[in-house]
Amino acid sequence: MSEHDVYIAGASEELRPLLEQVRTQLAGALPEAEEVVKYNMPGFEVSGSIVAGYAAFSRQCGLYLSPGAITALADDIAAAGLKASKTGVTFSPRKPIPNALVRILAQASRNDLGL
Repeated sequence: MSEHDVYIAGASEELRPLLEQVRTQLAGALPEAEEVVKYNMPGFEVSGSIVAGYAAFSRQCGLYLSPGAITALADDIAAAGLKASKTGVTFSPRKPIPNALVRILAQASRNDLGL
């Protein structure tokens, strides 16, 4: 069992499907990335830099990326009805993050980091 599997298994039952979905989309968008866990958060690393990470909290999940990716896709995030901080997008079972948005954000984060 990988560290990502252990992390997901430790999340609440209602959030696990969201975490699996995000993990699958990130793996597809970043095929050259290595799955890592840093700062107790699963992420995808390319050339020593974390391109994207995800986490579960009590009632929601977060997808964490470069600030440039969040800024560049702020309209897409808002159009999906999601809230964003400087480096993350939060989502929940009631308001999941669209698969296509995860992939676009991951690619934008990689590009923003120059990888």
